[in-house]
Amino acid sequence: MATHGIKQLKKLRLVYSEHSGSSRGIREFISSGQVVLFAKSEPNVDVILQPKMPGQHPYVKGQYRSGFSKQICVKNYNPKEIIKAITMLNNSSGRKMTKFEKPVISRTPSVQGIWTPFLDISDQQWDIEVVKK
Repeated sequence: MATHGIKQLKKLRLVYSEHSGSSRGIREFISSGQVVLFAKSEPNVDVILQPKMPGQHPYVKGQYRSGFSKQICVKNYNPKEIIKAITMLNNSSGRKMTKFEKPVISRTPSVQGIWTPFLDISDQQWDIEVVKK
């Protein structure tokens, strides 16, 4: 996600085991060259491949410019699911999700007025006159 026109994902770390069965999908993802295609399409993101000790499940971790980080376990994922997880990390801002407990009510009325479904004016023509003084 871009904030003020700047993509927020700074580093993408793929942590996997070279021998574990749960890391098979991420190893296929790396060996097929899809990680290189992602790195070329997103030159502002540092992609780090980090082999770990056997017995640890693979994960993908995104570090953001805001200082936050998100981690997704990709245990037994296939390459398509890994692309989906990486895309989700790339498209998010890194901020924590907050749940609104109560409905948001504004005490200031909208300048634009209240929206209704009958306001579809996309097919209407508008005449504009320029008045010179």
